[in-house]
Amino acid sequence: MTDSGSPTVVLVHGAFADASSYARVIPELIARGLDVVAPAVPNRSLLGDADYIATLVRRIPGPVVLVGHSYGGAVITVAGAEDNVRALVYLAGYALEEGESLGELQGRFPDSDLAKALVYAPFPVEGSSTPGTDVSVEIDRFPAIFAADVDPRLASVLAVSQRPLAAQAFSEKAPVAAWKTKPSWGLVASSDHTINPDVERYGYRRAGMTTIEVDSSHLVMLAHPRRVTELIVEAVRATAR
Repeated sequence: MTDSGSPTVVLVHGAFADASSYARVIPELIARGLDVVAPAVPNRSLLGDADYIATLVRRIPGPVVLVGHSYGGAVITVAGAEDNVRALVYLAGYALEEGESLGELQGRFPDSDLAKALVYAPFPVEGSSTPGTDVSVEIDRFPAIFAADVDPRLASVLAVSQRPLAAQAFSEKAPVAAWKTKPSWGLVASSDHTINPDVERYGYRRAGMTTIEVDSSHLVMLAHPRRVTELIVEAVRATAR
């Protein structure tokens, strides 16, 4: 990657998924001559995950456009405060206010279908005798809730290869809201059964984002990769030197 003036696109995945959720978008961005980074987010805590992404962003020479899907939207809300971040793109994501947690934002609206399909399991925390709690989605219910318009064979693979999110991430408050100082774009997945679409609309409207709506399940990057690519490219073009 070189500091050519064209931003590097950093794709931040969400809970219950990994960077492969961008598998249909990455080739589209590369074909447009963009540098792309799609890291594996630890999904252990909002503050820790945001620090991880911020550290990665600082290592990139030149400007960055941060893209966050779902929980990844909360992560880029914090990590996006880095000096070289030029823009934020939210995909069916959480746009937190400063001092707000995921739980607080979600609590303003009726639960989605996800709420009754969550599975909780302990995991060991290094240096602590108290285990953490991993949150995932019931395998049998994952396709309908998360990926209703994705190829069923792929959805079944995604269901058994989830990357859980630690419950701690739901209660941590965002220390900063980068959308207050960075231009932002938001995509509402209007047929989302993972996040109530009104949560997305509310966060985007509050932030004054440029917003579009796509009739899509939560995994809009796999269901509608071209539309997602177009939105990212719009943000890149608007912020490139």
